Amino acid sequence: MLELRPNCECCDRDLPPHTLDARICSFECTFCSACADSHLQGHCPNCGGELVRRPIRPAAKLQGAPASSERVRNPAGCRAAH
Repeated sequence: MLELRPNCECCDRDLPPHTLDARICSFECTFCSACADSHLQGHCPNCGGELVRRPIRPAAKLQGAPASSERVRNPAGCRAAH
């Protein structure tokens, strides 16, 4: 099950479970659409994988399967994928 991480790893922008602006890679590294599109050019800086729109978990399912509250942040900010 997806963690639905609460923030962008680059800029620390809040990304609530219902947002359409979250992007993830296959390892669930999480970025906002602005960082994913501009700084990262659609590729995860951690694994080099493709960043795609994170699916939205229906609100009725969040009670039994809540989003993560653990914030992940790269102190160096955004850097391009290798």
